[in-house]
Amino acid sequence: MKERLLTPSYILIIAANFLQFFGFWLLIPVLPFYLQEVFGADKTSIGAILSCYTVAALCMRPFSGYLLDTFARKPLYLLAYFLFTTMFGGYMLAGTLTLFILFRIIHGFSFGMVTVSGNTIVIDIMPSSRRGEGLGYYGLANNIAMSIGPMTGLFLHDAAIGYTFIFSCSLGACLLGFLCAALVKTPYKPPVKREAISLDRFILLKGIPAGISLLLLSIPYGMTTNYVAMYAKQIGITASTGFFFTLMAIGMAVSRLFSGKLVDKGMITQVIQAGLYLVCFCFCGLSICGWIASGNLQATTIFFFVIALLLGVGFGTMFPAYNTLFVNLAPNNQRGTATSTYLTSWDVGIGIGMLLGGYTAEVWSFKIAYLIGTTLTIVSLFYFYRRVAPHFQKNRLR
Repeated sequence: MKERLLTPSYILIIAANFLQFFGFWLLIPVLPFYLQEVFGADKTSIGAILSCYTVAALCMRPFSGYLLDTFARKPLYLLAYFLFTTMFGGYMLAGTLTLFILFRIIHGFSFGMVTVSGNTIVIDIMPSSRRGEGLGYYGLANNIAMSIGPMTGLFLHDAAIGYTFIFSCSLGACLLGFLCAALVKTPYKPPVKREAISLDRFILLKGIPAGISLLLLSIPYGMTTNYVAMYAKQIGITASTGFFFTLMAIGMAVSRLFSGKLVDKGMITQVIQAGLYLVCFCFCGLSICGWIASGNLQATTIFFFVIALLLGVGFGTMFPAYNTLFVNLAPNNQRGTATSTYLTSWDVGIGIGMLLGGYTAEVWSFKIAYLIGTTLTIVSLFYFYRRVAPHFQKNRLR
């Protein structure tokens, strides 16, 4: 008989996760326009400013894992969630670019902590026999938020709604999410006596090969989430790019319904490899859109949105598998560290993608940026096949 997965606490933390990421995704496609229109920033500066968030989150990740493995997890989760929420209010008060950057950095620190703690707590409260499925549904909340958030943000922006109102929507969503998070009941975690501080308290050393593969994969993903609206405008696509995020999220949602169950059957590396093949094709397709748009814009638009759906399927297939891979390489008392390493690898790539995408678009074009992203994804695929998969099979603990 299967252990129960949908407990009240599990549902509440999924709701908290959804509302947190809704507030986050609402601003993602809007912030480049905000920086350009309000502060007059160019593409290179926009990339640098946006990446401050990811760099700050990256700096916080390793310490988050250590703290979560050492102290009570829920208070840390709530503290980080509250700080994350208040920063949306900070954006409304930022009258100068310097102050905006400061709030952006603080926001990144809190994001680094709240995501690691949320991921770790959801693993604590679900049965281990259904971990892949449970993580799939947990991540599905992100996908639904990614579907609704960017589309809502771009709709409000295109309708000439003020940025203060857009920031207020994010703030309100996260306040509701904080209330849900406060109601989550977590299992008792006894105090842990730590040995002398060493590198493996902050980074899961056995997870480094998988982290490299994930990092290479997340670079073009960072380009896509932050610049796809600008890219579509550059090549002449007039359809609302909010639908790109919607279709991408639908692809993720559909794939998560079966990928998590395959992971629980032990097909972790096979699931990741299948997703990598599909994502390679998609990023190549995004680059091709820039070359063929001038010839047939209507066909390019259709291809552009088909890619969004397939890209969602590819990443939705891989996310719960990658997360489970890291957790299965770590003992139970290093779950926080495993989750931290997983998310750190992802954040490094996202940050590089923001910088590289903005710089490449400024010097050449976005289609060249996606061509570079395609190359990195192919390298990730070969590295995973030759190095990561054999290493995982040799060192897995469960």
